[in-house]
Amino acid sequence: MPGNRRRDRTRDRTCGSARDRTRDQARDRTRDETRGKARKPRRSRRAAVAAGLAVALCAALTACSGPDGSTSAGGKVVLRYTWWGNPDRAARTQAAVDLFEKKYPDVEVQTSFAGYDAYKQKLATQAAGGDAPDVMQLDYRMIDQYASGGVLLDLGTQQTVLKTGEFEPGLLATGKLNGKQYAVPQGRGTETVVYDPTQWKEAGLKPPADASAGGWTWDQWADAMRVLKEKTGKPGATDPGQSEDSFEVWLRGQGRSLYTKDHELGFTVDDLTRWWTFTDGLRREGVVSPAEQTTQLDGSVENTPLGRGKALSDMNWDAPASGYLALIPDGIALAPMPSGADGTPGQYFKPSMFMGVAADTGSPEQAARLIDFMLNDREAAAILGATRGIPVNESIREEIAPELKDFDKTIYAYQATLEGRLDTPPQAPPSGDSALQTTFQRDYDQVSYERMSPREAAQDYVTEAKAELRS
Repeated sequence: MPGNRRRDRTRDRTCGSARDRTRDQARDRTRDETRGKARKPRRSRRAAVAAGLAVALCAALTACSGPDGSTSAGGKVVLRYTWWGNPDRAARTQAAVDLFEKKYPDVEVQTSFAGYDAYKQKLATQAAGGDAPDVMQLDYRMIDQYASGGVLLDLGTQQTVLKTGEFEPGLLATGKLNGKQYAVPQGRGTETVVYDPTQWKEAGLKPPADASAGGWTWDQWADAMRVLKEKTGKPGATDPGQSEDSFEVWLRGQGRSLYTKDHELGFTVDDLTRWWTFTDGLRREGVVSPAEQTTQLDGSVENTPLGRGKALSDMNWDAPASGYLALIPDGIALAPMPSGADGTPGQYFKPSMFMGVAADTGSPEQAARLIDFMLNDREAAAILGATRGIPVNESIREEIAPELKDFDKTIYAYQATLEGRLDTPPQAPPSGDSALQTTFQRDYDQVSYERMSPREAAQDYVTEAKAELRS
């Protein structure tokens, strides 16, 4: 693996200089990181010649790895593969990658991972600088951003290597833009209410009804949070007001949507005001987390109020919820997201995440082969389990179901209660949504710190969102 390789020092210094010049030129580009777009740098003839000589010398010194991750000292194809997630996901992913390298000894995979927020920021910087990893994990909200910015390879060009015939058509379609397949779903997930069943039982609360038994409404969820606060002295949940994901579930339960098919806002100032009035009221009652805790959220389960022992439930996606197992001694359970007053569900089966390939990768076939292996190889599927959600390959999903253990089995059972009850996933959000997630949290911070009313913050958000979507 990369950390154990011994490289020739002269080769490393020469290659490093070439890479440094490339990165320095990338930093000088005019770019918009949040939209993943970058202009090609202007290079003087002298700079181009110098860089060319450095690369030529690098190649002469037994094939070092350049910015595109082409070859290693041993002549192997080198791929950079990055993802976000918790340590459990990282360990399983590395084990699957090790198996891939064993089956394809001519390919070396250099891996790295981070928490979601840090990953998102780093990937934006890499993409803007023309240094995107060969294979990358992508969120639903990143596809339009990076595909329209020219960062992602059209995977339709790799159909002989990357097979998608056994994927759910509805899920597969979410990785398309303008008819081209820029990303493929890696797992099927859905949102969930993660809770501590031991403390709920001690508070006299029955487990929430699963979707097959009718689930629960937002008002019923709020009442349960009040009971938890009264019985335990702790907030019943993380304040969901800061989460655009939770807002979308609430909104869909009202028969509305986050975005229209034309990539315009699907809701009004009044809709958002109602949501933030509801959540801010719960915060003022003390039944959801206070602003001081909510503003510490960074995308990791460790820094949620539930993860820190400051609350008794959280709203999260089902696969990442496995990270709570290391933090809550008595374990966790999953419940469906609350529905609208008439029982209309707002959640949906969504690709938990995607895999994509950099448009400028030096090894598109090998990159596509790595994706195909991670999604379609049965041994890899057994290693990965449900760490990224239930597999999207339908035959593999059925095959590994009886073998699932521990929390993977919990996720599978949870999704089974939702089968046939959820709507099809919406199309991937417009590119501006990635930036608007941050805006959403920022504006709700103003509400939770009582600097703005829910309506003032909603007006501010909608105004900025419309401007962002027009740009």
